[in-house]
Amino acid sequence: IGPSGSGKSTFLRTLNLLETVTSGKVVVDGYELSDSKTNLDKARENIGMVFQHFNLFPHMTVLENVTFAPVELGRMNKEEADKLAMDLLDRVGLADKADAMPDSLSGGQKQRVAIAGVIAMEPQCIVLDEPTAMLDPNGRKEVLRTVHELRKRKNVTVILITHYMEEVVDADYVYVMEKGKIVMDGTPRDIFSRVDELKEHRLDVPQATLVADELRSAGVPIPQGILTRKELVDAIMSVANA
Repeated sequence: IGPSGSGKSTFLRTLNLLETVTSGKVVVDGYELSDSKTNLDKARENIGMVFQHFNLFPHMTVLENVTFAPVELGRMNKEEADKLAMDLLDRVGLADKADAMPDSLSGGQKQRVAIAGVIAMEPQCIVLDEPTAMLDPNGRKEVLRTVHELRKRKNVTVILITHYMEEVVDADYVYVMEKGKIVMDGTPRDIFSRVDELKEHRLDVPQATLVADELRSAGVPIPQGILTRKELVDAIMSVANA
């Protein structure tokens, strides 16, 4: 996370060398991408990227969009790809849209198709660059639910850029960037316990965290590190019943 212009997208794009690395090293899954001798095509096979724009082929059906890359790159034949694609579309709740064209889908549905297409390549790492930025709240929930489900089932690493702090709550680890540097890092609870510091970096905090912070400022003994609405309600009830 970080304010606009902090270097988040630039950093993520170095993870498959869409941006030129001018200093230091980028090593992903044992491949040093910043080494000119590295076979980039081979390294990129294990890195899937999903951007905030949906990147679907408008002239192909949903099923064809998901199967295109694994078939074209020889990872599997058409029959195998169709079977895997239908399984993935079922997992993202879009099996009934297999024969639909992209322009008939909502934003959230298009993004879930894009994620299914990346998963079809069976990467070990998925990079998500603000995949929910163009979506409404329901679309954001759909996409995040899909990402979490696929992460658990496929055991892949997920790297996410987001401006929505509620999306950060379920992360394992958080890095805060500003001016191309990491200025904070830790678990979500660590990071969101430092409300004033986040504000200095022009960042919001989850709504429940903000309310808890304001209650603490007003003298209510609410603990640090509140992340969710349920945690906030439980903390308030604990104070009320004390």
